[in-house]
Amino acid sequence: MRENRREQIAKEMLRIQAVFFRPEEPFTWASGIKSPVYCDSRLTLSAPEVREEVEAGLAELIRSHYPEAEVLMGTATAGIAHAAIIAHLLRLPMGYVRPKAKDHGRKNQIEGRLEPGQKVVVIEDLISTGGSVIETAKVLREAGAEVLGAVSIFTYGMEKGKKRLAEADLETHSLTDFDSVARVAAEEGYIRPEDVARLLAFRDNPEDESWIGEAKG
Repeated sequence: MRENRREQIAKEMLRIQAVFFRPEEPFTWASGIKSPVYCDSRLTLSAPEVREEVEAGLAELIRSHYPEAEVLMGTATAGIAHAAIIAHLLRLPMGYVRPKAKDHGRKNQIEGRLEPGQKVVVIEDLISTGGSVIETAKVLREAGAEVLGAVSIFTYGMEKGKKRLAEADLETHSLTDFDSVARVAAEEGYIRPEDVARLLAFRDNPEDESWIGEAKG
């Protein structure tokens, strides 16, 4: 992917507050981890000009890395809309994978038509520890699909996530990443330049909260 697009996506996500930094007042994730950043990639769907750039970028990632893709599968729920738009751009079938099978009707977990042996790309909005996209790939593989990899808008690039993705033999490509957004945020005045090191310390080890007390002055 073009480097200028990586920077441009970072700028646009900051502008619409799809990525919001608050190192002095950390957010608390569901896991209890304190985070200096909140990412809501769904907001890209509400900004047509950003949405157009994002979907074109994701389509380009698939053309470049997975030209043999036959089906796109979104993660529930954040990846569904993106999968639908990209599938339209690429003229490919799409579907999505539920967190668990329905308890009624046909009791599907995979929604949409998927034939054994089909080559699939998973569409995710963001990747942190990799749990959601790994589980989606697992369900698809158990159904007989050949999962080529996954694409996302944003990735934290956390070591834990990279290790889990490697163990799951799941290749991923993202439009932008935590490092790029942190750098652009400092350049654009969203955060102080001295905060970048604190943010990268969080990315390297989210369980270590020592970054919270740093650079207060």
